[in-house]
Amino acid sequence: ENADGKYISPFHDIPLFASSKEDKEIPAKRSKMTGSEVLFNMIVEVPRWTNAKMEIATEEPLNPIKQDIKKGKLRYVANIFPHKGYIWNYGALPQTWEDPNHTDDITGCCGDNDPVDVCEIGSKVWLSDQILNGKTKAYCIFCTIYCYRPLHVSIFIRRGAAEAQKTIVVDLYIDDVKKHKPGYLEATADWFRLYKVPDDKPENHFAFNGEFKDKDFAVEIVKSTHEHWKALLHKKTDGGTINCTNVLVSGSPFCCSEEHARSIVQSVRKF
Repeated sequence: ENADGKYISPFHDIPLFASSKEDKEIPAKRSKMTGSEVLFNMIVEVPRWTNAKMEIATEEPLNPIKQDIKKGKLRYVANIFPHKGYIWNYGALPQTWEDPNHTDDITGCCGDNDPVDVCEIGSKVWLSDQILNGKTKAYCIFCTIYCYRPLHVSIFIRRGAAEAQKTIVVDLYIDDVKKHKPGYLEATADWFRLYKVPDDKPENHFAFNGEFKDKDFAVEIVKSTHEHWKALLHKKTDGGTINCTNVLVSGSPFCCSEEHARSIVQSVRKF
């Protein structure tokens, strides 16, 4: 439910780029930029230090955030010493989609059929379902290869967070992360390498030889996945089982009325 009391999809109806106008103007008409800084909106799925695998349900109407289920059981990530649960606020960038029909030129792999994942590394613990409106900016990105599908994970920080205040007047790059959050990049790579091992699965492997790519590379990945999302929402590509029902995406054949969106939510609540 947004600020106007409308039921919306966190996947499709929240703009990727932060609006230069009021946040409630969706979709944003232009990006908020300061110099070469690009600010994004982020959806928090999993708060830091928690273990429940919460995620946007991409195949359900209006894409609610809910705990993933596998083989009839709720999914959790294991604690991997010395880490406790998710070591960042974990979430996704709205209006992005890693197209499984698109082969990445660099990795040679297809997309994982989900929005771009985000690790928000500021000090505050956010809540699940919380929207960080125009408060996140890209630092860098790395790519995990699992089952021949790339998982691009963007490393972000909330704009205005204490760690960013000292460098807010300049672009933030990998060296800034190393300076203000020492050890965080290494811990992130370690977590993604091992987090499936407790489930008797092999270690994950990384593209780019495990190297973190810089901010400019990250922004280009985000922009390209935004274009794939646009094609999905305007029926220019096959989304398979992805549910594209939305309320606010102008011109989308999947756009529904506010009344229909409310009926979707009410029908679920009956159960």
